[in-house]
Amino acid sequence: MIVALAGRRVDAADAPESRFPAANEALVRERIRQVFMDFDVSAVVCSAAAGADLVALEVAASLGLRRRVVLPFARDRFRVHSVADRPGEWGPRFQRVCSELRGVSGMRVLHQSGTLHESARHASRVILDEAGELAKAEVRSGLRRGSEGVTAVVVWDGASRGPDDLTADFAEEARRRGLRVVEISTR
Repeated sequence: MIVALAGRRVDAADAPESRFPAANEALVRERIRQVFMDFDVSAVVCSAAAGADLVALEVAASLGLRRRVVLPFARDRFRVHSVADRPGEWGPRFQRVCSELRGVSGMRVLHQSGTLHESARHASRVILDEAGELAKAEVRSGLRRGSEGVTAVVVWDGASRGPDDLTADFAEEARRRGLRVVEISTR
């Protein structure tokens, strides 16, 4: 099974509403680990933002799973806007994941030029596309049989913030594509 994953970033220090409290990271990590084991996951495709993405990538590494990261724009810009703006040691964790994946073709940078929101939305589509391509490759190589190749995993609080909510948009797009969607709570 290939997992296409998206989810909440850990809450900002001044967040008006809690969606992924930093105190819940260990709980979310264990929930992600359990889903990966229950679904016999072989690879994870996601971005690398502070929160659900980086936690999932670390879990995947600990389980020996293939990992593919899709960044909407250059790594340094992504680090500023999606990693280092959150409290905690997310920056070094991001750098470590990037270093691990650089030599194994595990990272794709899209170099989008639109707004941050448009770029991230486009990247979520590419994450789903990449997961589909990995699943097809597994079937062609005989590693997997049948059509049950991709599951979308959404790590969130279960409530949309509105029309600009990228996590809700990812889940809707996965459903539109006919994928199974598994939700993991950040609470």
